[in-house]
Amino acid sequence: MKLLVTGGAGYVGSVVTALLLRAGHEVTVLDDLSTGHRDGVPEGARLVTGNVHDAMDVLTPDFDAVLHFAGASLVGESVQRPEKYWHTNTAGTLALLEAVRAHGVERFVFSSTAATYGEPAGADPIPETAPAVPTNPYGACKLAVDHMLSSWSHAHGLGAVSLRYFNVAGAHLGFGERHDPETHLIPNLLRVANGESPHASLHGTDHPTPDGTAVRDYLHVADLADAHLRALERITPGTHRVYNLGTGGGHSVRQVIEAVRRVTGRSVPVVAGPRRPGDPAFLVAANDRAREELGWKPRRGLDEIVADAWALARTSQ
Repeated sequence: MKLLVTGGAGYVGSVVTALLLRAGHEVTVLDDLSTGHRDGVPEGARLVTGNVHDAMDVLTPDFDAVLHFAGASLVGESVQRPEKYWHTNTAGTLALLEAVRAHGVERFVFSSTAATYGEPAGADPIPETAPAVPTNPYGACKLAVDHMLSSWSHAHGLGAVSLRYFNVAGAHLGFGERHDPETHLIPNLLRVANGESPHASLHGTDHPTPDGTAVRDYLHVADLADAHLRALERITPGTHRVYNLGTGGGHSVRQVIEAVRRVTGRSVPVVAGPRRPGDPAFLVAANDRAREELGWKPRRGLDEIVADAWALARTSQ
């Protein structure tokens, strides 16, 4: 297929683009390089520098599908600058969908998020049928796009899939996390292990969990990328499906710290502090729908996530 990948110079977009190229697809990457990296675009993909508001000039009727990763993704920033998030994530996707409709593109895969669920009560894995009550503009913007896709599918026959990520980590095919600022737990712990930071921060030790630290569902980026290729192949015209992407199990922050120490063989000093406002104690995906409908299942565990990210961090020095 001929594909447009928005945000293909970013972390997840790079890995998915690399796998799409390996599968024989023709890929054009649309990225404004505000958070992505030019060298993050895999060899063989065509790079168009621009943002999703420019999509009408980039798409043509011979494109078969769009995979949409571009967007702002910092929860704290979304609270401080909601206008950026509504303009980039929601209005930008609206412009992209207008281009999709104008050029007759029939398939659309969207990078959604577990933040659409807000702060779920209890410690059970979250199904796609759980109430979506986001607690910040980032989650609200992504949920708005999910609703947008449903209406586009109903009105215009678009085949669309929303993939709600939980905690993505690891590295694959030479591509890993390079965020600035880096807010994710595993790369920050690896920076400490690598001597780049004196210590890591532990946000909250009094959560209602077995060891008092927050529990999250960590998914290897390679498994996440595999789900995108499967979703692309199984899209049905005129329907919008939502899938959670996670392992179905969780690890606490303390367990992740111990995994980093175990895999790297390094000391990882940690400084404990208070909980962050709005930080759920337990956030784990029920992935039955993706298993049943996409034939997908995660294959890599926490130690492999850490080992692959560590190997890339060491070779990037």
